[in-house]
Amino acid sequence: MTDYHVGLIVPSSNLTMETELPRMLAARENLFPDERFMFHSSRMRMKHVTPEQLRAMNAQTERCASELADADPDVVASACLVAIMAQGPKFHCTAEADIARALAAGGSAAPVVSSAGALLNGIEVLGARRVAIITPYLKPLTKMVADYIEDAGVEVVDALSLEVSDNLAVARLDPADLRSHWRKVDLRNADALVLSACVQMPSLEAIDAVEREAGLPVLSAATATTYTILDRLGLAPVVPSAGRLLSGEPRSRQLAGSVSREVET
Repeated sequence: MTDYHVGLIVPSSNLTMETELPRMLAARENLFPDERFMFHSSRMRMKHVTPEQLRAMNAQTERCASELADADPDVVASACLVAIMAQGPKFHCTAEADIARALAAGGSAAPVVSSAGALLNGIEVLGARRVAIITPYLKPLTKMVADYIEDAGVEVVDALSLEVSDNLAVARLDPADLRSHWRKVDLRNADALVLSACVQMPSLEAIDAVEREAGLPVLSAATATTYTILDRLGLAPVVPSAGRLLSGEPRSRQLAGSVSREVET
């Protein structure tokens, strides 16, 4: 049995990151019974998803990383996508580097994942160049998220804002409603659908169903974060019933492409 300790940096009002990620990795343990995942969280104060509270929350990141270093984690994930994306293009690189420095100062060499960087990574792994997104945010914050994704070279063909600013209210949204929300989004030119561009908005129960109904890959900030955590741990990024990203198919395609390029050279 191999134990993996996952450190989480989460907003104080976040309820979903600490439920969806453990559920996915617990489901994975049914496929890989020699693995066990344990979670350790440090929290940043934030109740309302506003630019002011997001900036104040980001200022607490170093403290959280220092606390997690004491637990000697195998990987650390920062779990507020919009807090990073609202700071401007490529800020996930800065945030991840800041967390890594704070961890190193505490004696930890754990790799760092941010939900913002993980979402971009998940889109890239799926080979998507055009996506549609659903967010719980007010429209100005959704635009920041769309602009951030587009700066990374991915076109956002449509976006739906549910316009919920209270972070606890976001956690209480019914994921079953996403099975109707997605139909309001124009997917005609999309390669993939981001069903929840927020780790606080629950979506896990809906991902497989919407993927079947929409006929294209469906991912979320949470599934992308899980994919990247597993990848950083050197584990196969496979979780049952969590969409194509975690099916093992994209990774197999990537590896096949790498072998082909090696043969060509």
